[in-house]
Amino acid sequence: MTEYLQLIGLTLIGGVMSLIGGVILLNSQKTAEGLARYATPFAAGALLSAVFLDLLKDGLEISSADVVLLSVLIGFLIFFMGERMLHWFHHHHGHEDEKHGAEKPLIIIGDTIHNALDGVAIAVAFMVSPATGLVTTIAVAAHEIPQEIGDFGLLLSRGMSRRKVLIVNLLNALSATASAVLVFALGSTDVLPLGVVLGVSAGFLLYIATSDIIPEIHANTAKHKLFDWPVVMLLAGVIVVGLAINMAHKYIHTDANRDHSHDSSQVIEEFDDHDY
Repeated sequence: MTEYLQLIGLTLIGGVMSLIGGVILLNSQKTAEGLARYATPFAAGALLSAVFLDLLKDGLEISSADVVLLSVLIGFLIFFMGERMLHWFHHHHGHEDEKHGAEKPLIIIGDTIHNALDGVAIAVAFMVSPATGLVTTIAVAAHEIPQEIGDFGLLLSRGMSRRKVLIVNLLNALSATASAVLVFALGSTDVLPLGVVLGVSAGFLLYIATSDIIPEIHANTAKHKLFDWPVVMLLAGVIVVGLAINMAHKYIHTDANRDHSHDSSQVIEEFDDHDY
C-alpha cells in the first residue's frame, strides 16, 4: 500500500509541475513564452539524461542488451508511427474539424494519451526503484511544462474559456496517475517484462527529445551562433538531471538497503528465538 501511495504522489507532483506553464500562460502570455523558450531545451537535456543514464542502465541490469535495445527501437518506431497517424488524421479531417469544432476534442484526446504514456514511463521506472521513478518524474515534468503551455494556448485559441481549459488539463494530468497505478498493479504481479517495458519507455522519451524538442531548438535559435541560451539550457538539463540521478540512487538506494537489512536482521532474530 505504501508503494502505491508513493507512486500516486510522484505522478501527482509531476502533474502539478507540468501545469505550471499553463497556469502562467493564463496570467501572462509573455511570461509563459519566455518560460517555454528556456524550459523546452532544458527538457530535452533532462530526457536524454533520464534515458541514457538511468532507464537504459537499469534495463541492461535487468535484461539482456539485445532485448533492451530492440525494445528501445520498437518504442521509438511505435511513437513515430503514432504521431504520423495523428498528423494524417488531422490533415484529412482538418477542414471538417474547423467547421464543426471537433479540433478541440482531438487536442484533448491527444494530450490525455500523452499524459497516460508519461504515467506508464513513471510506473515502470518506479518498479525498478524509487530513485529511478523520481528521476523519470523530474524529466517527464520538465518536458510537460512547455508541452502544457502549447496545449493551453491551442485550446484558448480555439475559443475554450480559461476555466474550462484549466479543468480539462487538470483531468488530463490525472490520466498519468491512473495509467501509472494500472501498470504498477500489473507489474507488481510479475506480469510485465521490465527490461522490455523499460526499453519501450526509453524509446518513447528518446523520441520526444530528438524528434519534437531538438528540431524546435534548431528552428528557434540564431544560425550564426554556436552557443546561445537554448544550447546552454539543454546542457544544463543534462547536467542537472545527471546529478539528480546520482543523488537519488545514492541516497534513496542507501536508505532502502538499510531498511531492508534491518528487516532481514529482525527476521533472523525472530527465527533464532524460536525453539525447534
